[in-house]
Amino acid sequence: MKSLSSGSPDTLWVMSEQLSIALISDTFHTEDGSTRLADRLKEARAGGATVAVLPELGCNRWCPATQDQCESDEEPPGGSLAAMQSKAAAEAGIWLVGGSLIRDTDGIRRNSVLVFDPQGSLCHRYSKIHIPDEPGFWEADHYQADDQIPRPLDIAGVPMGIQICSDINRPAGTHILAAQGAEVILGPRSTEQITYEKWRPVFQANALTGSCYVLSVNRPSPEDGVLIGGPSIAVAPNGEVILETTDPVGIITIDRNVVHKARKEYPGYLAIPSDLYAKAWASIPPRLAHGSIENSIDSLKQ
Repeated sequence: MKSLSSGSPDTLWVMSEQLSIALISDTFHTEDGSTRLADRLKEARAGGATVAVLPELGCNRWCPATQDQCESDEEPPGGSLAAMQSKAAAEAGIWLVGGSLIRDTDGIRRNSVLVFDPQGSLCHRYSKIHIPDEPGFWEADHYQADDQIPRPLDIAGVPMGIQICSDINRPAGTHILAAQGAEVILGPRSTEQITYEKWRPVFQANALTGSCYVLSVNRPSPEDGVLIGGPSIAVAPNGEVILETTDPVGIITIDRNVVHKARKEYPGYLAIPSDLYAKAWASIPPRLAHGSIENSIDSLKQ
């Protein structure tokens, strides 16, 4: 799997100046899911997209609607849902940023994005780091947080980062990816319509302060009593919202020159004192996914 393992923003990436990306606000966990996924990807490809992005766990039912863990929701690496996505990507000839709920060989379940190339080969995997635990989003009962450092991935020749839903609400992840050279952040999510106005400024701030594109696609409609819904959104490096739609397929064209320009202007050109940041973070006790912030602060005072 290719990734920017060195963390160097000076690594050369082979890409065209522009690239079209489809945000597919649809889910594919029903019996006709395989056929509908293939049709959506072909629709995206016909619209000029080179890359298609599905919502969070777009090929799974929204199992965190309840606290009941069900074995049928998971699959091993390379399982049936991965195979379905691989086949659909190859048939459409498109890069697919999809995903699955995977139980790894270590026995741990992870909410994972899977990236397939236009030949259907699995190129990358990223697993969610920040796990909610509240009504309708009982995610801690279904999968655990990953502990890998986010790295830019080569997707269609473009350095892109992935942040799954709540990962976006810790902007340090976007900043780390952008500092390593990521020009686009993809954010598959599952959020409620009523919370969208809280998410929107976060997308804009992440794009503006990271000097990168931020693209997010949501699950489209309520599931099992959870009022999921809200637009797909694309934000340019200057913080401008350039796409906001509830259409099942929304296509946006990113321009690499816009990213380069933003990184030469304010605030893009500001220093990134990573050594200072690292010292500061190292001085702060880690807070577990569902730990109390008060406990973390008390640990720091001791």
